Amino acid sequence: MTLIRKTHLQIETTLVEGGRAAERPLKLIAAAAVIKNPWAGRGFVQDLRPEIWAVAPILGETLTAMILDAAGGGDKVEGYGKAAVVGLDGEVEHASALIHTLRFGNHYRTAVGAKTYLAFTNTRGPANCPIMIPLMDKNDEGRRSHYLTIQFALPDAPAADEIVVALGASIGGRPHHRIGDRYQDLKDLGHDVKNPAGV
Repeated sequence: MTLIRKTHLQIETTLVEGGRAAERPLKLIAAAAVIKNPWAGRGFVQDLRPEIWAVAPILGETLTAMILDAAGGGDKVEGYGKAAVVGLDGEVEHASALIHTLRFGNHYRTAVGAKTYLAFTNTRGPANCPIMIPLMDKNDEGRRSHYLTIQFALPDAPAADEIVVALGASIGGRPHHRIGDRYQDLKDLGHDVKNPAGV
């Protein structure tokens, strides 16, 4: 059985924002794979690990390669994130299972040389539902210029017994970003940058 029914690659380049030309155009890349939900039609499955171990590495490798090819290499990627949407007959746990494992995320994290965790969404929806991939800077979680979201939809996916799994990347941050970084807020509030919650 072929694991992946189809893949999708989206590249968006923003040249003008707020009526002004971007000093540096922002490129957003999304790579997605549509697969049959490996737990579909089986009722409640207690142990998801066998399918996670079999499926997640293939998805991580495939989607990472698509991102790297579109970006021109892992060093070009600045912001990154992941998402999964399970069809209506599945559980949100099924979507979560395939992206919240190092067997999936470490392919991407290693390839782009990242230090931060992968921002994520995991939801359930019908075909053509919005697929949202939140992004953050791969090395600095406080760099707000790279708080971005990629949105797209696939007219025929996910089917009720499918899952869409996606990775996202940015080359650049929001044009004309001017809300600062977390660190100034922490300083203004008298919080320790290394202990922002004050615990």
